[in-house]
Amino acid sequence: MTASNDPIHVALDRGLRQLATLGGDCVAQANSIGSILWSPPRVVVVGRLKAGKSTLVNALIGAPVAETAALEATNVVTVYQDGAPSRAEVVGLDGTRRPAALGPASGVESPLFAGDIAYVDRWLPSAALREQTLIDTPGLSTLTVANDAATRRVTIDGFEQTRNASVDADAAVFLFDAAPRADEIEFLNRLPFTPLTTLGVLSRADSFGEGAWGRTDPLDHARQHAVRLAARLGDVVSEVVPVSGLMAQTSHTGLLTERHAASLARLHGVGRLDVLRIFDSADPAAGPIPPAERVELLGLLGEYGVLNGRGIAAGGGAAALNAWLADRSGLAALRRALRASTARFAVLHRAHRILARLDRLAFDHPARDHIRTIAATLRADPALLPVTVLEDYQRMLDTDPQSPVTDELRTILTATGPAGRVGLAETTPPGEIAVRAQRLLAAAQQRTLATRSAAEDAALVTLIRIYTMLAAGHQPPRNIPTP
Repeated sequence: MTASNDPIHVALDRGLRQLATLGGDCVAQANSIGSILWSPPRVVVVGRLKAGKSTLVNALIGAPVAETAALEATNVVTVYQDGAPSRAEVVGLDGTRRPAALGPASGVESPLFAGDIAYVDRWLPSAALREQTLIDTPGLSTLTVANDAATRRVTIDGFEQTRNASVDADAAVFLFDAAPRADEIEFLNRLPFTPLTTLGVLSRADSFGEGAWGRTDPLDHARQHAVRLAARLGDVVSEVVPVSGLMAQTSHTGLLTERHAASLARLHGVGRLDVLRIFDSADPAAGPIPPAERVELLGLLGEYGVLNGRGIAAGGGAAALNAWLADRSGLAALRRALRASTARFAVLHRAHRILARLDRLAFDHPARDHIRTIAATLRADPALLPVTVLEDYQRMLDTDPQSPVTDELRTILTATGPAGRVGLAETTPPGEIAVRAQRLLAAAQQRTLATRSAAEDAALVTLIRIYTMLAAGHQPPRNIPTP
């Protein structure tokens, strides 16, 4: 199912067309909100200083456009989106836009000081960016207070305050090392997303545990740890994916050449400890490749790539080495997880943002009575019922994340069929589904007699609506098809 015939998109588009018919500035408002509806999902990449965010962004884009070399490379928020020609605009804190020249290696030469920049819009022709826009951010706990504030502005404060859709996000990728620290967990809890639209990335997986020279393969170790971490962090992220950002960047951006492979191949047959000795030494006579090439190889491949890729380079050259790096980097698994998250849940999150925009217009616009009717009609549309479930789920996460009601909402959101919505196997016969739905309906009705919050009141109304449909043998609207 494409966006053009997805029921949620169709319903929202119909509502925006009705908004435009009101004339005046409602036309511009409808076009502005429509740009949110029809643009690719926006994914914000956040994490601590030097967590590898820009390296990962480069790998996902397939081009080395995000600065990674400096001590604190990303000092402003940068929005990477598909477009030609390749260009950049700097948006100031006052909302004004200024064109920015592209310097060497596609770096942006800003006309403003970093402290005066809200974000940078960067366009480049990219098949990857046609699927999703990527927002690279400064590191949390950065060297400067301004950089930390920039990240929080785009992910938390700016999410509600800014009127420009280009810095709004539909999903988040959060990078951390062996285990998130307390302030990172606090930050995750403050993000304006649900766990269904927040993906954890165990960064630098190629140096996990004892590293490349240890007794256990660090990538295998990282995968095992990611499974345990995902179970522990289930209330803040949907999944944890281990990735070697360096190997992913090198293999997906065209940085690796036959010269690099030939240089690495000269280490084929050299013992592990001797390889370590060679790369620990600055002595030109310490091995078959000169010191400058050793530094270059480490910068491209890391210790894991150097140690384990030398035989592959000797046997198949740059093509074989590049394919091995891509396979071992974990980027394919991350792409799949991102695709699943943005295809199913980020669309609901985006619809929620659009309804919120309409609600604000219905409150303060001169045509508010007409707009209020449009918004109410949309919310009553059965196609948008999954969006209501998401909104209830988010409110319950904020007020009572351990409530059974919260669990039921998540079950309904993540299920792909009627049986899954009531916690049964998808092969369950319709009669059993109806019986189970009837029991859940009775329990939800009983809970309405003593609720703990307004969020629970609203959530129970939604649950009763869905369970009533299922008990009668009707199928509630599908969330978003599984990719």
